[in-house]
Amino acid sequence: MRYKVKFPTNSLAKKFTKALKSISPKELQKEIREKVLALGDDPRPQGEPKIKPPVEVYNYVAQFRLRVGNYRILYDVDDKRRTVWIFALD
Repeated sequence: MRYKVKFPTNSLAKKFTKALKSISPKELQKEIREKVLALGDDPRPQGEPKIKPPVEVYNYVAQFRLRVGNYRILYDVDDKRRTVWIFALD
């Protein structure tokens, strides 16, 4: 069953978008977008470990990370609401 991929606030969505636009080359931006959207189908991709200890990001707790090149997407999974919450792009 598919999960929704969302940001908890508009300001986090704007920060993520700003960080994404600063990445070069454009192909890497596209790959990051695709990987984020793919979290809706598989919120816990194989080979991507759970963060220990979880990381606090803007008053949220990221328990998972997804690595794309030299960048990390920090996120959490809410199984009750079937939602993947995206917090940051480092």
